[in-house]
Amino acid sequence: MPRMTVNGRPLQFDLDPDTPLLWALRDAANLTGTKYGCGKGDCSACMVLVDGEALRSCLITIEEAEGRFITTIEGLSRDRGHPVQQALVAEQAIQCGFCTPGIAIAAASLIAKNADPSEDEIKAAVPNLCQCGVYPRLVKAIQRAGRVARGLETISAAPAPGISTGDAAKSVPALRDLQPDEE
Repeated sequence: MPRMTVNGRPLQFDLDPDTPLLWALRDAANLTGTKYGCGKGDCSACMVLVDGEALRSCLITIEEAEGRFITTIEGLSRDRGHPVQQALVAEQAIQCGFCTPGIAIAAASLIAKNADPSEDEIKAAVPNLCQCGVYPRLVKAIQRAGRVARGLETISAAPAPGISTGDAAKSVPALRDLQPDEE
């Protein structure tokens, strides 16, 4: 059964190895911030970080994720204090919110590599489709997140979320929270 580290916690998924990572995260780990949009990799609503790289979780199986470090929107920042999360809220670059987790993940990957991205670099790195059309504010938010990441600006953090994979593992039979001696 595939083992990986999800949001800093070693987990083993007792699921078919061909299960898309998206469904393992949502259904087994109860990490529902990662959204199902199209299932074909076109919309990027399901974006997660895999070893720090933004990838569409509908296109990667749990077998392919074996041994890797996965970060979902829930794990990006426990207190929602990541510069991207703060800037998206501060710049009002969120409308319905469905695509926001995938956008935040793609933007966080970009900011980790380049904290001073141009508009063109942002558009290339954040391929997410947004039906609400927040794109102009999105560019401003990601540039602001870069300024925060570089220490040029501060933004107050949003309230902390209330989800834990440990709690999810207690009630989902397909997920096992590994003990240190099982890693």
